[in-house]
Amino acid sequence: MTPTIATPARQWGAAELHAALQTTRQRTLGLLHAWHRALPDLRIPYSSELNPPLWEAGHVAWFQEWWIGRSQQRHLGLACDPDHARKASHLPGADALYNSSHVPHASRWHLQLPDLTQTQAYLKAVLADTLHLLRTAEPSDTGLYFWRLALAHEDMHNEASVYMAQALDIPIPDALASGHALLPGENRGGAPAPAGQTPVLAVNAQSLTLGHTGPGFAFDNELGCHSVWVEGFEIDAAPVTWARYLPFVQATGHRLPQHVRLERGAWEQKRFGTWLPLDLADAAVHLSHSDALAWCRWAGRRLPTEAEWQCAAQHAAGFTWGQVWEWTASPFAPYPGFEAHPYRDYSAPWFDGRPILKGFCAATAYSMRNVSYRNYFTPERRDIFSGFRSAASLT
Repeated sequence: MTPTIATPARQWGAAELHAALQTTRQRTLGLLHAWHRALPDLRIPYSSELNPPLWEAGHVAWFQEWWIGRSQQRHLGLACDPDHARKASHLPGADALYNSSHVPHASRWHLQLPDLTQTQAYLKAVLADTLHLLRTAEPSDTGLYFWRLALAHEDMHNEASVYMAQALDIPIPDALASGHALLPGENRGGAPAPAGQTPVLAVNAQSLTLGHTGPGFAFDNELGCHSVWVEGFEIDAAPVTWARYLPFVQATGHRLPQHVRLERGAWEQKRFGTWLPLDLADAAVHLSHSDALAWCRWAGRRLPTEAEWQCAAQHAAGFTWGQVWEWTASPFAPYPGFEAHPYRDYSAPWFDGRPILKGFCAATAYSMRNVSYRNYFTPERRDIFSGFRSAASLT
């Protein structure tokens, strides 16, 4: 069975998850192969923002095995005790290598990791267990919780692998770089505007419900459904394009992303190590939160809040999203009554004021695309596929 938009991804049942887990694993292995082709030793320089490619792949297998194959409480969903005794791993010593909660980031460059062949074998063995156990999983949100979590986790790491490849000029085939921008029949609510012409949408004051509601999977930071009042505002129908962003750069001398240059009078962008013509109608990308704020000050605009962005995405006809992750003015903070899920390190350690990003980008897997999803990165990051749209209050 092939997952389609007929069933929302967060409500996929066992058959759809079976297909999606295999599709995602094919992307994982394809990306690992692309890295190996470009870097036979799979070694990269240390960076606080990246992980060694072999560690990434092994961690993906470990996470899935930890929460499914080795877990004796996978059937309990959110009631699972994260500290309960686990079964043995397919890979002896895996916990000391891949448990991100206990393996410091800087140490990952110095670990004696299994080689590529051993890592691929580990991935294969773990997925076989995962799919076998899925056959007898209770077909409920509780029973399928950890399969949905494992899928989301692997999809996020694959997107991070694409970011890494872009940052380090590693050639990645388009089919692997893309998270499949549209599925058949999907509509994001309008086409991008011509270069330099972005319609502005007016949104009336209203009450908005924030937080996950209804059935299906949700991350812990999305729970705590509550109502907020949103004053009237206007917002760009689409993210700020290069046609709107580059005049600001030329007028102020603001620093360009490393992936963009003006060469012999023509703008170019570097994509996975190759310089290509820059399409001015594309959403400006690889921008930090500070870049977005600086443009807004120059243009007499501001960033939308998380609530404004979500309100427009849900209720404003013509709102187009999905080209880039979009910075907002809201800090990443818990919703009322927050309780950490068994994977305790997913949200709680990062409630430190970093900004929320909304939407998704071209590298984002379909299963991760949801209007309620709350992405979060530190504000200086430019390696991620991030941009922004602007807003203003209505008077």
